[in-house]
Amino acid sequence: MVTLGVRRWETLGHSVQGVGKQHNQDWYACEGAGSDDDPLVLAVADGHGSAVHARSRLGARFAVDRFMGLAADFGRAARDSHEPGRLSRLMTYARDDFPRALVQDWRQEALGHWDRHRPVADDGAPEPSDAAKLLLYGSTLIGAVLTPWLFVAWQLGDGDLAVVEHDGTLRRPLAPAEEDLGDETESLCGREAWRAVRMHWAPLFDEARTPRLVVLSTDGLSKSFASADGYPEFVAGLDGRLAAQGSEEVRAVLPEWLRQASRYSGDDTTLTAALRPAEILPAPPAEQAESERKTET
Repeated sequence: MVTLGVRRWETLGHSVQGVGKQHNQDWYACEGAGSDDDPLVLAVADGHGSAVHARSRLGARFAVDRFMGLAADFGRAARDSHEPGRLSRLMTYARDDFPRALVQDWRQEALGHWDRHRPVADDGAPEPSDAAKLLLYGSTLIGAVLTPWLFVAWQLGDGDLAVVEHDGTLRRPLAPAEEDLGDETESLCGREAWRAVRMHWAPLFDEARTPRLVVLSTDGLSKSFASADGYPEFVAGLDGRLAAQGSEEVRAVLPEWLRQASRYSGDDTTLTAALRPAEILPAPPAEQAESERKTET
């Protein structure tokens, strides 16, 4: 049975502007302890950045900001997910209603910004359609929420969610069956964007099976590797460094890792990650044996 309480996850994150880019189109955030009352929420977004998406760095920030609020509310609502029928209702909401609410909030934020910051136009110029306005703010999004009971993640567009499970297994649960071609990707500015949102649903019935590492990154990182194996190897290496050296050491070198990746991909590169709390990590065999011996005596 899960013992409820404050379990503060360790987090790290950084973002690097692409070489030759005028602005960094990425945005990220990570907040919360991972408890019932203070869920851990992480998100990364990647504004499209081309001329037709001239305000996309704002769109990325709007995406992260709106996700953080909605996901925190969702995480707090999950505190009673162990009650009969509650988990099923939460899953239905996460799959169907959460994406709609997220996209709707993002659209309102972007259209509100347009109204407050209209470009100078000739008198008599026709008002652009909402679709044309939203195109300016186009962005992808990956977000996750972790509570003592539940781990849920959502993704729209490119980028990567990697999960190192309790036993060291590395998974990419939201990776599409087929990669997007070239620079094409799903976007929040799409006509029915909520239909393209992918969800990962993972109830945590046993705290010992909590993922030990969750990594969210924009595609500037995965595109920096010459082969498809490069990104999983990077995450496995990150997991190993965290275990061997701790989060402070890795936090210090993360900016240089991302700068190097950005030099290869030529793109803005952003990563945020969460390492599960030490108090719910499985004890090493020697410590377990000593604990059992003391219990017996």
